Amino acid sequence: MVFASSTVFGMSLNSPPWEPARARKPARTPLTQERIVDAALELLVAEGYDALSMRRIAQALGTGAASLYAHVANKQELDQLMINRVAQGLEIPDPDPERWKEQLAQVMRDLLRVLRSYPGVARAAIGQIPLGEESLVSTERMLAILRAGGLPDDVAAYAVDLIPLYVCSVAFEESVQGSSSWTQADIEEFTTNLGKWFAGLPNDRFPHIVALAGALTAGGPDERFDFGVQVIVAGLASFAKRDQEA
Repeated sequence: MVFASSTVFGMSLNSPPWEPARARKPARTPLTQERIVDAALELLVAEGYDALSMRRIAQALGTGAASLYAHVANKQELDQLMINRVAQGLEIPDPDPERWKEQLAQVMRDLLRVLRSYPGVARAAIGQIPLGEESLVSTERMLAILRAGGLPDDVAAYAVDLIPLYVCSVAFEESVQGSSSWTQADIEEFTTNLGKWFAGLPNDRFPHIVALAGALTAGGPDERFDFGVQVIVAGLASFAKRDQEA
């Protein structure tokens, strides 16, 4: 019997059954917005913000840059998506009016910790108004703490802008310094030499710098960051109605 088709009862007759079957190509993982953000964050950590581009992300995903634009409109939207992803790792507690200052200080420390996990995101965040859902949730919960502390509405509104700006600036500076090839020993040697250089300045022209040469070069990144946290929290507390009434 002769069959006109190359398949019989669903079986292919293109190759004899005793020959090994051709390996099928693995199905390509569908391109999604989530995969694009994952790849962007990996590249951000590995290569830095300046090296990040839609073309570079496409290369990492094994596709063309044009295919990314079906999921992400442009680099600005990608920045928003990365900021939003990082905001998912920030847990802000329910407001406690009796502990609002401690809560606010801890939020700032936690935000720096999250940003340190993704060097470069701070650069993406500076100059942006965070509009992603997770970012808005973080803003909402931070405002709840500020208002629970009795801050006037305008102070709370300004503070929720000031706080991330301070933390992002610190994280950005750390990422710039971290991109150098300096070791911890190099940094310590530089700091020591800087203190000596300050101390050696003409005392008649720079008496305060000379007098504070040691203090100007003392303290590590965490200690200096926490000083800023204390200054911001204490400054905001001076506006608190409930503290003034107590």
